[in-house]
Amino acid sequence: MSNDDEANNGLRICNRVAGNPLNDLQPMVENHSMESLSHLESFVRSAETGSFSAAARRLGLTPAAVSKNVATLEARLGVRLFQRSTRRLTLTESGERFLQEVRGGLETIQGAIANVATAAGQPSGTLKVSMSPAFGLDYVLPLLQEFLTLHPAVLPDWQFDNRQVDLIADGFDAAIGGGIELTPGVVARELARAHIIAVASPAYLSGKKRPRSPAELASFNGIVMRSPQSGRIRSWVMRTAAGDPFTVELKPRVVLNDPEAICRAAVMGLGVALVVMPHALPYLESGALVRLLPDWYTDAGPISLYFPSQKLLPAKTRAFVDFIVARFQQQRLAKRFSAV
Repeated sequence: MSNDDEANNGLRICNRVAGNPLNDLQPMVENHSMESLSHLESFVRSAETGSFSAAARRLGLTPAAVSKNVATLEARLGVRLFQRSTRRLTLTESGERFLQEVRGGLETIQGAIANVATAAGQPSGTLKVSMSPAFGLDYVLPLLQEFLTLHPAVLPDWQFDNRQVDLIADGFDAAIGGGIELTPGVVARELARAHIIAVASPAYLSGKKRPRSPAELASFNGIVMRSPQSGRIRSWVMRTAAGDPFTVELKPRVVLNDPEAICRAAVMGLGVALVVMPHALPYLESGALVRLLPDWYTDAGPISLYFPSQKLLPAKTRAFVDFIVARFQQQRLAKRFSAV
């Protein structure tokens, strides 16, 4: 099959999958160009992100190239798809209707291409994943060598950042973390619960009476966290397995904005800290930290693996999701992260 035939067939598939006649696509089909798929993708990503610049970052193109692709698409269709301003793109009524008709078909074609375009039958391509630095370094990066051995045609492009990314707008294949908003088109696979516990070093506790209730934590030096979002000192509601709540207010002695830094400050003997179990676990297992109030903890929600909810998920993404889920289960990390 020639490239021209592939382009023609691809657009017919897009037509069928969308479930609409899409007669406006006929000028593009008649043009017999693989560029048509690129023009469609530039339009869909620009609509999703609200700007040519954001779409360009996601597609690996220049904003001028994306703008030109959309302009060419508009010229071929004979309709204006966007109202353009210096601040943002806004879909016209025709653009809204066209987006609804082609988006599903485009995702299906891209998923099919990703699954077919493999090296020696293996998943291939760049795998862009976001995760927090400490969690990623401790629990995900050690798995990388095995993953590469299983999938040598995949190129990991992993970003270690505490920033909560937008998978769709930022062009990520997956993300690992907690509290990421489930925007349309994104699903989450829970890996474990994020339980927060009170800890301190043996050196700091030496000669001190251990607290028997959350209220007694206020008498110790506190290593507290400043929320990056609100700028306020974080407080936590701790509970027992029976559900008894108590709002813990530590006496600030050190203020930090990173959970791993808080853990390390506690190891240094600077005071009591409330930290999430994944960060505390290595220090608890080595004896560098001691858990206080073993019946009390905070459930801060799930630690999840996020990925786009495509019917035909790219083979590289499916391989990564299945691999991470399997390894977390094998290492019993959900159980090890539990404070109960």
